[in-house]
Amino acid sequence: MAGTSSMSGSRRAPIVGINVTPMVDVMLVLLVIMMVSAVYIVSQTLKVELPKTANSDEPAQTPLSVTVMKNGDYLYDQKPIDEGGLADAFRVAAERNKEATLVVTADRESLHGDVIHVVDVAKSQGIYKFAINVERQ
Repeated sequence: MAGTSSMSGSRRAPIVGINVTPMVDVMLVLLVIMMVSAVYIVSQTLKVELPKTANSDEPAQTPLSVTVMKNGDYLYDQKPIDEGGLADAFRVAAERNKEATLVVTADRESLHGDVIHVVDVAKSQGIYKFAINVERQ
């Protein structure tokens, strides 16, 4: 209850005690919500400037990029290439980096079989990580 009172006869006595437990519970919940949300807000706004060194590891490899045109032509890193050249490029990339990733971008009107063929050629040359590039609406 919100308060306690003692009944003596027909006259009401004033409230002598207030139950503050519900108020403390609400305040603790609000405090926890504020603390959790503050962590996310601060972590997104921190600007970190990375130190520069003279000696460091080589930069991360960029993924391989193949574009399938709607007429069935292929572009490897934005340069036209035929199927044999594509297999050679995949083999060289797989030899250089065992964890190579292929990103396939295909025209909306290109054939599904052409995209699958690119993935199949890559698998035959030792590339097993793939991504399909799409555009968000």
